[in-house]
Amino acid sequence: MSLRKNEKFIILAVSLGVILNPLNTTMITVALPAIQRDFQLSATDISWLIASYFIISAIFTPLIGKLSDIYGRKLIFLIGLGLVVVSSILAPLSPNLPVLLAMRGIQAIGTSALFPAGVGIIRHTIQHNQNRVIGTLAVFATTSAAFGPTIGGILIQFGGWPVIFYVNLPILAIGIALTWIFIPKDKRNKEKAYKLDILGILLFSLFITCWMVFLLGLEQGVQIGTLILAILLTIAFYFYEKNREEPFINVHFFRKNLNVALIFVQYILSTVIFFAVLLSFPTFIQSVLGASSQMAGIAMLSLSIFAMIMTPIATRWMERAGFRIPLLASVFIGLVGVFLLFTVKDDSPLVWIGVVLAVTGISNGIQNIGLQNLLYSFIDVEESGIASGLLMTSRFIGNILASSIYGVAFATGMNVGNMSTMALVLVVVAIVLVPGMLYVTMKEKRL
Repeated sequence: MSLRKNEKFIILAVSLGVILNPLNTTMITVALPAIQRDFQLSATDISWLIASYFIISAIFTPLIGKLSDIYGRKLIFLIGLGLVVVSSILAPLSPNLPVLLAMRGIQAIGTSALFPAGVGIIRHTIQHNQNRVIGTLAVFATTSAAFGPTIGGILIQFGGWPVIFYVNLPILAIGIALTWIFIPKDKRNKEKAYKLDILGILLFSLFITCWMVFLLGLEQGVQIGTLILAILLTIAFYFYEKNREEPFINVHFFRKNLNVALIFVQYILSTVIFFAVLLSFPTFIQSVLGASSQMAGIAMLSLSIFAMIMTPIATRWMERAGFRIPLLASVFIGLVGVFLLFTVKDDSPLVWIGVVLAVTGISNGIQNIGLQNLLYSFIDVEESGIASGLLMTSRFIGNILASSIYGVAFATGMNVGNMSTMALVLVVVAIVLVPGMLYVTMKEKRL
């Protein structure tokens, strides 16, 4: 069978791998109350369960992307799927939080391999409509993230929190079979010698971790020592990478492309709002409103459905009107959404919760696809690999910040007052998005 005839199976295999990271990122949100009860955890402990996943993903996504270029994309993709198999089987058997954290760490490493290796597979095997296929992968990732709480909420009713790990297994079985059969063997480039930037990787890992520790510790006060160490490590990383011929992260890319760098910042801020809402509402619906995990999942469906519906609508809108008007509209819709968070009370009907979530979903659906398309309009085809890897890292950073906000806002428990505290922070983020969106669309290139 020719490669052209195999294209649909290749795309399906990569798509099944790509959805695993965002799906497992958000599916666990509905399980947090049950995990917290079973292991007697604090809000900070729960924040680490979420945030550690993003720290590991942020570190390993660009690293594994580079490894897939060196050792082969199919090989790295299969290793990633294998690690997720191991973690999905062993995580439900965890007797305590440290073991569960370790299993989630293995899962994070495995799923981090799948997007960069998957994009590499698409770019080297799919000869027709590559950009459309890569865009479809991004939509798959976003949609699976949005549907995670709904899927988790329904499944937990039948098998408790461990079932959110077992649900990966049929996806993995199909993904491994399709990858093994249809994705062609890797061709090693023996002409080029590769040298990993070990010190750059170490500095990157250290400064990301230090910033995370600082942010998660804000509920106990500002840790000056940790802040200074994080700043020094960030500066050291920048100057070290600037002088490297083959750096782990090409910092010159940002210096030469300020508009592109600001698109990444906008993507981080947009993700902060979306994920803070996605992380907090399943627990709020269960703990404050007294609804079941199944009802929480159904209510969260409003967020995912409207985000998904807006993706094709926004794409067509931008094809006709350019990026500026749709993206500015999304920012103002997002502002309305975060102000609506102040209307959420302990007696709010689930229908109203659905309305509030829908507004956030509409805003994020436009911003997510809009910022991605805007980014690729400034990026040459040969630079799309680094752009897609850094875009994923931006999403993880946004998730980390949202997890930190969650940990600080709800340190004293899940209640209406703390929800308003989180809303206040998100209002500031939404306001900052306005001038940023004006700037990044100033020199927009039409689709």
